[in-house]
Amino acid sequence: MPKRGGLLSQFPHRLPQIAVAFSAKTEYGLVALIELASLFSSGGVMQVGEIASRQGIPDRYLEQMLTSLRRGGVLRSIRGPKGGYQLMRAPSDIKVSEVVQILEGDPQPRDASGRETPEFQVLHGLAGELQAARQTLLEATDLQTLIERRDGLLQAQAMYFI
Repeated sequence: MPKRGGLLSQFPHRLPQIAVAFSAKTEYGLVALIELASLFSSGGVMQVGEIASRQGIPDRYLEQMLTSLRRGGVLRSIRGPKGGYQLMRAPSDIKVSEVVQILEGDPQPRDASGRETPEFQVLHGLAGELQAARQTLLEATDLQTLIERRDGLLQAQAMYFI
């Protein structure tokens, strides 16, 4: 018989499966930005290959995301053998909503023609509320918050393995 508290309390190191919140493109871009944000205070740079290797992301695909983020004013690229990418602003000044906008663009409305029944209208209203809540959360979250959450997970994992 399982212990009270459910499966997650028995296996705290395992994360639950979640619905897709970001496209793969945005997820990879955010993971790369978290890596780069960790180096911001030291002025360090990181090359695409290093990020790709550390995170298991195809480097050519990651290069496309980082190029978009550079064009969007989030990153700068530094040429040369010791070059790479670095944030242009402090992690606390880069909102997740900005990154999502750069990498995904505006959400595309679905064609609702022929779906004007009250049931569909209720669902469309709920979808609008969900999109507004998502946008509010993304605007309230910056890269610094993501770094702090990541560091908390790393600390918890270190304590788990001691």
